[in-house]
Amino acid sequence: MKAAGEMAAGAPAISPALRRRRGPSALLWRMVRRRRIVAVGLVLLLIVLGAALLAPQLAPYDPVALDVPSRLAAPGAAHPFGTDEFGRDILSRTLYGARLSLAVGALVTVLVTTAGIAVGLIAGTNPRADRVLMRIMDGLMAFPDILLAIALMASLGPSARNVVIALGFVYTPRIARIVRASVLVVASQEYVEAARAVGAPVARILIRHILVNTASPVIVQATFITAYAMLGEAALSFLGVGIPPQIPTWGGIISEGQVYLRQAWWISIFPGAAIVLSVLSLNLLGDGLRDYLDPRLRYS
Repeated sequence: MKAAGEMAAGAPAISPALRRRRGPSALLWRMVRRRRIVAVGLVLLLIVLGAALLAPQLAPYDPVALDVPSRLAAPGAAHPFGTDEFGRDILSRTLYGARLSLAVGALVTVLVTTAGIAVGLIAGTNPRADRVLMRIMDGLMAFPDILLAIALMASLGPSARNVVIALGFVYTPRIARIVRASVLVVASQEYVEAARAVGAPVARILIRHILVNTASPVIVQATFITAYAMLGEAALSFLGVGIPPQIPTWGGIISEGQVYLRQAWWISIFPGAAIVLSVLSLNLLGDGLRDYLDPRLRYS
């Protein structure tokens, strides 16, 4: 039976002890059983991750090696994905591009989650800081993501590190606003008031009671931010302001192939399909996480 306070809140709570007994594998299995489409997303993501990690073993050629006599070769036995205008193997470049795209997505997600949680916690617990920080977040969100990222890259210069910094700056407001909203709701709950009444340290209240109960929306949003970051990196590289062109990236390969799209469609199609599969897998996984972690959907 649910406690009366939980019923009044409208969302059944799960005790921390019960959450600890539910390990990551149990959580994943329950999500797959509830929504089979999550399994599709997970399989696609594992395929992309496996291809990225095993790129040195799977790539048949050096991704930057030139072979001018084989330039613009159609997909075949020697080059399954064809070659580009310099005779470079598209399969090899796509595999190595996966490593950079996934690395950028993961690093941006870590940076955004860390900064967003810090800003959201401060804003949600300090009314004076809230006015300043949230106005800054509102100002950042007023600009289209890609335009703000391009402006930052124009000032920072093209490099993988600067792409991570620029995209992290752009997407931090998303996490910050979610954490702030969750903190404002959780901080008013009776168990938080009880912890304050018994003299629990502020740090313990923030971590044990508030931050833990804001984890669900942050985890869900993090999966989408990984997808946004991969798309953002591809867009910046496509426009020539992201990763330097000598480094194989999905966006850079697509940009190079647009000139030859009529006569050599494979240059842009295969890395474009890789982006679609990666983003689709993350979106499917994020949807599954949202449905499982939202008590209103889980118990309806």
